[in-house]
Amino acid sequence: MIRVLFVCLGNICRSPTAHGVFVSLIDEAGLRDRIDADSAGTYGHHGGAGADRRAVETARLHGVDLSAHRAQPVVRSHFSEYDHIFAMDRQNYADLLELCPAGAEHKIEMFLALAPHLGIDEVPDPYYGGASGFDKVYEMIHEASLALVDRLRADNKGMSR
Repeated sequence: MIRVLFVCLGNICRSPTAHGVFVSLIDEAGLRDRIDADSAGTYGHHGGAGADRRAVETARLHGVDLSAHRAQPVVRSHFSEYDHIFAMDRQNYADLLELCPAGAEHKIEMFLALAPHLGIDEVPDPYYGGASGFDKVYEMIHEASLALVDRLRADNKGMSR
């Protein structure tokens, strides 16, 4: 089982969206029995909260259900439990490196590095903006998630539809 963790600041907007989108794509691809995913935040203040209502609504419009999401903080055990840990922005990446035990740094990546054609390397935090920010974030996340599914298939040759 390949395990993937998506990380943003509060685990209420970007990382739950990435988790939901990615899970919907691995379900479509018939890979759910081979790949598992979750999300967490570097700031534990929202622990147990649901996803932001705007993220939930945007995802719903694309057929992705975030209603079961409950925020959780990143903890040290995540670095041994997950094979891939994707940061939504540079600050999340730096925070993850600070928490990371020696020898697990290779698991941490910037999520949008998977979609260089977008021309940006950070998923912007839509929390303080309007609905259009959530739409833009959704599209970025969807592009990177498609690339991640393709990469995991390529890295694990036995995975197919």
